[in-house]
Amino acid sequence: MATIAPSRRVRRTPFSDGVEAAGVKGYTVYNHMLLPTVFRSVVEDYHHLKSEVQVWDVACERQVELRGPDAARLMQMLTPRDLRGMLPGQCYYVPMVDETGGMLNDPVAVKLAEDRWWISIADSDLLLWVKGIVHGFRLDVLVDEPDVSPLGVQGPKSDDLMARVFGDKVRDIRFFRFGWFDFQGRSLAVARSGYSKQGGFEIYVEGSDIGMPLWNALFEAGKDLNVHAGCPNLIERIEGGLLSYGNDMTRDNTPHEAGLGKFCSTQTAIGCVGRDALLRVAKEGPTQQIRAISIDGDIPPCDRAWPLMAGDKKVGQVTSAARSPDYNTNVAIGMVRMTHWDAGTRLTVHTPDGPREATVQPKFWI
Repeated sequence: MATIAPSRRVRRTPFSDGVEAAGVKGYTVYNHMLLPTVFRSVVEDYHHLKSEVQVWDVACERQVELRGPDAARLMQMLTPRDLRGMLPGQCYYVPMVDETGGMLNDPVAVKLAEDRWWISIADSDLLLWVKGIVHGFRLDVLVDEPDVSPLGVQGPKSDDLMARVFGDKVRDIRFFRFGWFDFQGRSLAVARSGYSKQGGFEIYVEGSDIGMPLWNALFEAGKDLNVHAGCPNLIERIEGGLLSYGNDMTRDNTPHEAGLGKFCSTQTAIGCVGRDALLRVAKEGPTQQIRAISIDGDIPPCDRAWPLMAGDKKVGQVTSAARSPDYNTNVAIGMVRMTHWDAGTRLTVHTPDGPREATVQPKFWI
């Protein structure tokens, strides 16, 4: 397979030296940065993630920082989730939409203070949209990308590893909360969050210079815990129904279509630029929605959308799929029309290797 040519447009991360030393075998490009995709194999990485602990270079989850008197107002303009009750120290999953209600990103908002926020973004140039809103509405807020690179620690043994580096107090962090912890004289935000269902943390590494010292400290502390370098795992994320922006949903989809309606408080999220459009969607309901799907037989890698058919009629598409060793089936994420989204509905998915029988599932696997 062709390699990715390095350039300033495809940036390395503060942890790239460690990733390469750990034997990374594949990358993708995410927010103009390198994101590892596999180390030993997708299946070996999958089993290890579910039983041990991994350190993930997710520096590609770039931060859009909002700082200034209008920071909170700007945050509410970006998302239909009601942020009025959010306190400093909390993290919220926040779908972000344009004026039509279309998804622009599905980041995690980190509230550092009333006048300072980080938006930990998925793969889209959200910074440019936010700057446009600030300019158009003449808001008193500075918008920038700070030198902050998240490092993930994921897996069942993540609490033990983190406690060895940051102290036992790190175990007290509640889900989607964060606290400040010292590392080599630097105060870092550590959140209980991450792009897996196995539990873990994300360390917001502020300052590229301590990237490798922290990476090395985690591996040194975790030798007897069988710590490995890892990355978001395709199989595990599909089992858990963790959506990938740009793959499973795009700007053509509303949060309700992506199954994120519970994060849309359209009646009270006054100020959100897409609120009027989403009020109509909430009232009428989506005509298509994300569903868990199992697929029979052998399937190739899913690097494009596969048509989902009911006879000769297209009723949706499969956007992510992989073989699950634990569930002994091909697990998939698909967008399905309401006429065919009921659990148990049998459909046909057209893969590059030919048609395969598929079944709409009542829920995701984990």
